[in-house]
Order: sequence, then structure tokens, then C-alpha cells
Amino acid sequence: MKIFKSSILSVSVATAGLLMGSCSDSFLDVSSKTESNTETFYKTEGDAWRALLGCYDGWRQVSSNPGIGFYVASTVMSDECYGATGYTDARNYQVIDRFDQSESPADLTIYAQDWAVYYAGVYRCNQLISREESFEWSETDSKRQLYMGECRAIRALLYFDMVRLWGNIPLFLEPVSENREQADPKEVYKAIIDDLKYAVANIPADAYPKANAAQNDGHVTKYAAEAILARVYLFYTGYFKAEPENLTKQEVLDALEDVVKSNEFQLVADYKDLWPAASLVPLADSKGWDAEKSTYAGEANSEVILQMKFTPSQDYNGNNDSNRWQVMMGMRNLNSSPYGKGWGACTVCPNFLDNYANNDPRRKASVIDMDGEGITGLGDFEASYNDWRDYTGYTVKKYSPLAFPNGNSASQESGNGDFQITNPQNWVIMRYADVLLMVSELGGVPSKSAQAALDEVRARAGLNSIAATKDNILAERAVELAFEGHRYWDLLRQGVDVLADAIVASAGDVTNGGTPGSVTFDKNLIIEKQGLSQIPRDQIILSNGVLKQNPGWN
Repeated sequence: MKIFKSSILSVSVATAGLLMGSCSDSFLDVSSKTESNTETFYKTEGDAWRALLGCYDGWRQVSSNPGIGFYVASTVMSDECYGATGYTDARNYQVIDRFDQSESPADLTIYAQDWAVYYAGVYRCNQLISREESFEWSETDSKRQLYMGECRAIRALLYFDMVRLWGNIPLFLEPVSENREQADPKEVYKAIIDDLKYAVANIPADAYPKANAAQNDGHVTKYAAEAILARVYLFYTGYFKAEPENLTKQEVLDALEDVVKSNEFQLVADYKDLWPAASLVPLADSKGWDAEKSTYAGEANSEVILQMKFTPSQDYNGNNDSNRWQVMMGMRNLNSSPYGKGWGACTVCPNFLDNYANNDPRRKASVIDMDGEGITGLGDFEASYNDWRDYTGYTVKKYSPLAFPNGNSASQESGNGDFQITNPQNWVIMRYADVLLMVSELGGVPSKSAQAALDEVRARAGLNSIAATKDNILAERAVELAFEGHRYWDLLRQGVDVLADAIVASAGDVTNGGTPGSVTFDKNLIIEKQGLSQIPRDQIILSNGVLKQNPGWN
């Protein structure tokens, strides 16, 4: 049973930071006969396509490089999970989790790799956008609109992550390298919205039909741009308590209506079938999945609107194609097929599980219950337990790495994958269930009322209808979208006090290296940071102090 397919996004061009200065009157001053550069490359429509693939690859690098990763940061900072990892590991994940630099005073560059790869991705997009007039486009300009629409959407996605994570960031809309002051976050949001609106207007609705997802999965479609636009609007209006100057609620409702009426997407019938670790059944022998018992809906299933694509081909020689943060989600150096080992980050807060109704099947599909699933009875469990920090007995199932019964990583079908670097599970950025919940929160659209949208999500989980109130919708988002990287931002957009109260309430007992302990939070530390993360100290130093650290992280 083939689960993971190769990504189309395999070409990397126009990499930021690789343009080196030349030495005049030197034998080095020769033009390559075989390699492209910025002077010879941006000519044909085919070159534009290759450059667009480079932009997609730049976006993927934010998860293919060994930084913290936006997904992991979002999950650790929320009330869903503790930082965890190994008992003797550095406490950088506890700095993030507790919003407390004193957990590891020397860890001042926690996000250094993330900052670098995000801006490298932005640079690629800016390079392509700046060269738009250089290409020999076809007479219809159809490819021009499509490629530039996708490129602008990718840039918006990169900046949306960055501005939420760090808030005060430099804004570059052109391919330059300069020491630039941080922009007003509202300027960054204006650029994000402009890019997404451009994508909506220029990516044809039929450019990448869902019916051909096996061939075109991974592209930003018009519908993906519309759905992300709604997410941006909800976060902005919540966080800033005002509407953005270049986006109205009616425009967002029109965008969501377009997604719903497209009939391109529908909920997968069984929630667990969205996630490999929840729906794959291993064969009894050394490797492979039972094709009759496994129910995984597949990567390009009907519910996925946008996902970041990965392949299992990563190596230690600079080929960055796999999901590098996924190893952090594995049980601490412990296999229990289909669950694969990893570094034990993001242990689930037991208090968060109270959000699930007793009969809600989404809990079992989302969370590995170590005791309930018999994992604590394994012979090698004790070694894992004694090497695990912030152990709670629960960890994330949705993005658990996979392993075959013989203990080999299932990141490659051969069973010869490297559990650290070759995990290929796609990161789902937008699901149709999220669209339905946004429709409900915003009061409904002509083709789907607020109540009908909420009921559709709950009915898939076998739950009765409840009133489509703001509180009920946000509570539904907590369990429907749990451990997908959205909960922290849903809390933050309700207000920093709401966020802080939820995180403080997630405090609880843990074991650290097998010894009883507890996790507690200081509400004041959370509030003073206003939901923003540490800006890497090395970037502040390199800027000669032009960049300023976020409040509370000095």
C-alpha cells in the first residue's frame, strides 16, 4: 500500500545568500556554460516555472531545515502541549513553553535557523516578482498571471508565519540585502493581504482541480488563497481589535462562499482517516501496511485545501526535502508500530484533554494514550520513560512518525529510512473543516449558514448539534483542529489575557527522567511578551542594534 508520493516541488533556484561578489580582472570572472545565474536565467516562461518551483522549495525549507519550526513552536506555546524532549537535553523548548528565558539563559538564538530560512524564502519570491517583466511570456499571459499569483501567495504565507511569531520584523518586498529597521506589523499585514488578494484575482479557479490532485497537489490554488485570507482576517481583527485597511468582512465572506460553492472539497467521512498514524495498520511481518485494514484517506484527500509537501529523500549532503520537525513529535526513542520513535517533544497536557466530550472519536485519532494503548507495557518503555522530560502519558498522534513492527523507520516504504531526517508526512495548512468553522464564526455565507457549517463538522464526529455561538465555535476549533498548529493563534486572537489564562490552566504534574515533577507558568511572563517570540540575538548583533528585541525577551 503506497502512502507517500514524491513531491513536484524538487527544483531549487535563486537561493538567497548564494550571490557572491566578483573579483575584477581575475580568471574567476568567466560565465558558466552550464549553470544559470541571475543574469542569464530570467528569460523564458520555462525559467519562470523553475523560479516558481524555487519559491515553493523556499517555503518548504522552513520545515526542511533543523530549526524549531513554526508548527512545533505553535504547538509548544499553546495549552495543548508541554515542551518536553529529553531529560538531559538543553531547555530551549522549556524557554518557548514557559515564555521564560531563565529556563535557559544562554539560549538566545533559539529561532536563528528559522529566521534565516524564512527570509531566504522571501528573497526567492521577491527575486521572481522583480523579474516579471524580464520573461518572454506567451501572448495570452495566462502563465504569467498563474505563476505570479502563486509566488505572491507563497510570500504571503511566509510573512504570515513570521509576523505572528515575531511581530516586529523587517519587511522586504524587493530582492535586496540591507540592514533594515522593523516595520509596523500592520504594514506587514497589509502586504500579506495585498499578496493574497492578488493571488485570488490571478490564479484561475480551474488551474489545479482537486480531481487531478495526484498530479497537482501542493500548489496554492485560488481557493487556498481565499481560505488563508479568511484566517488572516480573523487573526488580525482579533489581535488588533480593528479591521485591516485593505480587507473587509464582506470580502472575506465572499471568499469563503467561493470555497464552499466550488464543490471542490468535502469532509473525509471518518476523522481518523485524515492522519496516517491513526489509520494505518501494520502487517505482522517486518514492514508494510495491511491494505485491507488500513483506512488512510491519502495525502490528496477531499478535505485538504493546502499542504506543504515533503519527500523521504533528505540526506546529510544538503538535500532538504523532508519534514525535519516531525522527528521531534515521536515518542522519546521508542517505537510502537505504527508509531515511530523521535525526540519526545510536545507531550500532551492532560488538562487539555478535558476539552473533548466523552464520546468524541477525535481524541483517539489525535492523541497517543501511552497506557491505554499498551505502550507502557513494552520492554523498552522504561528506558524511554527515564529519558523523557515533561512526560504526561500522552503525546501527539496526528504527526507521529511511523515505524514498521521490526522497529525500522517507515519514512521509506523499504523500511530503510532515517528516522531523524526522512519523514515525509505532509503538513496540512488548511482543511475544509477549518473553512466551515470560519464560515460559522463569521456568521455564515449564502450557501451555508453558521449553524449548518458547525453542525457539519460536529456530525462527522458523531456529535449532536449545538448553538453556533462564538464560544461554542471556538471550543469546536480546539478539538477539531487540535495539534495542527492553530490553537495558540486562536487563543492569542481572543486577547493576551485569554491566552495567558488558558496556558496557566494547562499546568500539571509530569515526570522528568522518571522522577515526579510539575509544570507551572507565570501569567505575567506571558502577558509582558504579548504573544510574541524571541528574536534571535545573533540577528540583533549583526544588525548593529538596528533590530530591537521583543518586549520581555531582553
